[in-house]
Amino acid sequence: MPDKPKSNFTKIAAIVAMVVIGSAIVGYVVWHSGRVISVASAYYAKTLCSGMFVAGRDEQEVVFDDVLADMTVGLRHWHREVDADRKLVNITVLGFGERDAVYRPGLGCTLVTDTTVDALRKQAANYSPPAAAGRSSEPWPEGDRVDLTSESGGIDAQKLKATVDAAFLEPRPKRALRRTRAIVVVHKGRIVAERYAKGFGSDTPQIGWSIGKSVLNALIGTLVADRRLALDKNELFAEWKGEGDQRAAITVDNLLRMVSGLDFDEPHTRMLSDVRTMLFLKGDSAAYAKSEQLANPVGTSWFYAGGSTALLSQVVRDAIGGSQAEYFSYPYRALFAPLGMTTALIEPDAAGTFLAPAFVYASARDWARFGLLYLNNGVWQGKRILPEGWVQGSLKPTPQSGGQYGAHLWLDIPAFLRPPTSDEYKLPEDAFFMLGHDGQMIAVIPSRELVIVRLGLSRRRNAWDHGAFLHQLLQAIPQK
Repeated sequence: MPDKPKSNFTKIAAIVAMVVIGSAIVGYVVWHSGRVISVASAYYAKTLCSGMFVAGRDEQEVVFDDVLADMTVGLRHWHREVDADRKLVNITVLGFGERDAVYRPGLGCTLVTDTTVDALRKQAANYSPPAAAGRSSEPWPEGDRVDLTSESGGIDAQKLKATVDAAFLEPRPKRALRRTRAIVVVHKGRIVAERYAKGFGSDTPQIGWSIGKSVLNALIGTLVADRRLALDKNELFAEWKGEGDQRAAITVDNLLRMVSGLDFDEPHTRMLSDVRTMLFLKGDSAAYAKSEQLANPVGTSWFYAGGSTALLSQVVRDAIGGSQAEYFSYPYRALFAPLGMTTALIEPDAAGTFLAPAFVYASARDWARFGLLYLNNGVWQGKRILPEGWVQGSLKPTPQSGGQYGAHLWLDIPAFLRPPTSDEYKLPEDAFFMLGHDGQMIAVIPSRELVIVRLGLSRRRNAWDHGAFLHQLLQAIPQK
């Protein structure tokens, strides 16, 4: 017996359902694609703005050596406009995804997100950036005079130079470029090796990426020393104080050790991960991080997340108090100026909160000064900058991390920052690290009285091996 034909109503309903589903799919694809384009445009604008107006590099050099380096998302089709007088960069692609980044003296570049250029300039109107410091003739680190021919303290100078020189070679130019841009080796408080790539020098500010997390560790230390902040402080934000909100239990120490339990997606490999969304799509990074819910009970699990640092940046802002200008000037007054880090700055988001998870700049020599502060247990030239026991406490292993992480300091080089085929190099047990995206590193090895800075743009995971470099370099340094 033949089937009865479907009623007209049923046919219409089916067609409507298909149209609705199809429209939803198309809508999602358009929405998702728009966000991906916006992230790409924002990255382009921010990178070019900082490269030109913070680091003082040539526009074409930044575009081809930074923005387009190893990129596969077609960024070469993006259109750029640079207003050198207003220090403003505008990026679009086929008339879509427009993003702007603006430079402000002493603050670097900020993406114009959920605000305007005029509003950002007004935000910094009462802030006076530190005056440019002249180069001192005193020996480094007190000044800028470096003599690599002076007493080497038993170092094998030839082997050390060969190791540093080799770090600038490109053994696999068609597969994974290292792009090493700066190396500074400090032994017993003096620079014993130093080299820069073409276009970079001893006073060129370079991005530290997640090395900025360790800078925030230091800023929190200064506030703890002044009794303006405590590691066990909880109920950090009004948004977390609702009835039954377990996020109220999160402490400053939980955030420093990455054991908050918040559900924050970190990988830079995913275009719309939480960290990329926070850095490139949101004008208020802390507000975005605050909105994350708990994935695990507070203090029970470890997960490396820039959202923790964004939240701590807001905690620091609240602890400093006062005006926006006072907050902007605090890192220089409390940390950079005492260490002589004249090239250092932290770029804020559009809401005026420092983006310490990623956007901290300093020259290689100034990054070495920062590492030296930690080598000397928080004391600089006889003056205590960080509280007694702060460095030791920050190096106490976080159990949930498997012992590889302290409080915004690495105790080992993690697997995700090593080449997949990397050997397990045995480094001194007391070594610790400040590590950043694209191969940034400050290694501190107290037993060898060493601070080693390596900066570059190693996008491919197998391009650079921190462990192999340090293992080779240590062959040139005498043991105590």
